This record gives sequence, structure tokens and C-alpha cells, in this order.
Amino acid sequence: MKRRLFLTAACLLPFAPPMFGAPVLGEDGLYDQPFLLDSFLELGPDLEEAQAAGKGLIVLFEQRGCPYCRELHLVNFQRPEITAYLKAHFNVVQLDLWGAREVVDLDGENLEERRLAMKWGVNFTPTQVIYPATGTAPAFTMPGYFKPFHHLAALEYVATGAYEREAFQRFLQGKFSELEKQGITPDVW
Repeated sequence: MKRRLFLTAACLLPFAPPMFGAPVLGEDGLYDQPFLLDSFLELGPDLEEAQAAGKGLIVLFEQRGCPYCRELHLVNFQRPEITAYLKAHFNVVQLDLWGAREVVDLDGENLEERRLAMKWGVNFTPTQVIYPATGTAPAFTMPGYFKPFHHLAALEYVATGAYEREAFQRFLQGKFSELEKQGITPDVW
């Protein structure tokens, strides 16, 4: 009897509500997160709103069934150091690479999500286009999945303004050197 009850519970587990703030997979096949901006998909006002709060804007392109998007949500966005930094320094707008919702680009052009992706040269997912807390040009693009150490470093690279002074690779080398001096070996894989 206990075995049958255990097997029944195990079969129902995938349908149980998420625990501990785990992301929810929506009907559109994209993961939802509490920090994603509930946007009217007007990127100019979204950027202005973020910058008025002293933050940058991240436009996150994803797609249904993307294994690296899943990693982004189930690994990176489950790390408190990443989500805390993200919430403190950025607003995030999530778009579907193949989506048909209408988006107003920063230049005022109305187009579907998939057309915006083509216009911006986004070819795979996840891609994060990061705008700084000042200006209207993107400071950095994360094309594809970055492991947690590199993801957090990319956020810091933009939020601290380091993108104006040095290449991302040099910024990473500096972080590694700093951590080495402290006797810390970062987990990059």
C-alpha cells in the first residue's frame, strides 16, 4: 500500500505547484519570473522608466523549448546573488523570438516580436540586450547562455559603467585577478 501511494505521489510531482520561488512555465512556453517587467511592450517608455529609477533595461529574447533558456531560469535566476543584483540594477522585458505581440521599438517603429528580433540581429536564445542606466544605445549583448559567474559579471560590467572603459574579456580578467588575490577560485563551469 505504501509503495502504491509513493508511486502515485511520484507521478503527480511534476504537476505539483512550484516550491521555493521556482519559475513557472507559461502557456506560451516561456518561464515567468517575479522580476520580469509587466510591460506594454513600448521599449522607449520602458527604458525611460528604468533610467528614471537609476536602472538599466534588459530585453531578454527567449523561445519555447529552448534548453538554454531553461538553464537561465532554473540555474542562474535561482541564485540569489544574480537575482538581487538584477533587481537592484535592471528592469527586464521578456520577448519571444517567434512571438507575434506588437512591440514599439526605441525608434518608435511598431513591429512583432519576431520582426524586432530580426531587426536587432537576434538569432538564438536566450539573448539579453542590456541598456545602461543612461543613454539609448545597448551597452552589451549576451548572445546565448552564460554560466552564473559570467552572467553576473556581465551585469556588473554594464551597471558599473566598465563597458565604457574596457572590453568584457579584460573586465573578466580583472575580476579573476581580484579573486585570486583573495585566495578565491571562482566556479566558472
